[in-house]
Amino acid sequence: MIKTVAIQGVRGSFHHIVSQQYFDKPVDAIECSTFDQVVDSLITKACDAAIMALENSIAGSIIPNYALINKFGLHIVGEHYLDIQHNLMVLPNQNIKEIKEVYSHPMALLQCMEFFKLHPHIKLIEDKDTAEVAQRIQEKQLKGIGAIASVMAAEIFELDIIAHSIQTIKHNETRFVIVKRVNSEVPENQINKASVRFEADHKRGSLAAILNVMSDCKLNLTKIQSLPIVETPWKYAFFVDVTFETYEEFKKAKSIIDIMAQGFKVLGEYKNAKK
Repeated sequence: MIKTVAIQGVRGSFHHIVSQQYFDKPVDAIECSTFDQVVDSLITKACDAAIMALENSIAGSIIPNYALINKFGLHIVGEHYLDIQHNLMVLPNQNIKEIKEVYSHPMALLQCMEFFKLHPHIKLIEDKDTAEVAQRIQEKQLKGIGAIASVMAAEIFELDIIAHSIQTIKHNETRFVIVKRVNSEVPENQINKASVRFEADHKRGSLAAILNVMSDCKLNLTKIQSLPIVETPWKYAFFVDVTFETYEEFKKAKSIIDIMAQGFKVLGEYKNAKK
């Protein structure tokens, strides 16, 4: 049973919201300022599981997190999609004309650029977390400073939301994964999605051949992400997500790809949260 989970950010962050929504029973969230600290908490057994954002429907993949999962041999045991609504919040009794600076995570700022083009007097400054800025504004009573964060963050840190849902694209979704030290979460008959990693030869058609195996085995490719292999310049690893109707289909595919590809690794086998 999972009792503690490491998250990037503080109470009110989107990772914290996922920790409240995903698990059937309440869990204690261990707040970490970086994803490196999240992973460290997991591998040192300071927590039972960790939550990591992997991709956003507007800003794309969070590539360093793929690398962390692979590097430390972590296992994806589940996924959760969260509708991300960004809100501009400040100390009470202020209006937007009085706001000089807004701090937030680079991803949040990127997702709200069109809104801030309408308010060029506001200086945008990158910070390490959304909710942590809200916490800082409250603790230090910072006037003229705004945060971009969730409604929960505004409630926890008693800030006023002066602009709701300021993200450029209103349907803004982030995919989070739940990772553990071992892959023993979901029974085989319930597994219908997997994440794998492999390297392809520098030969014409080598990647296409692997993708053809997936197609022949009735796997549906839902994500492919390349990542440079630091130790070998100009060589890339591929991170792939696939869905399937039966686990036997995936089992057949991975036995073939294990022979064809280099460095083949299953990063996780779990339930498809979109089905």
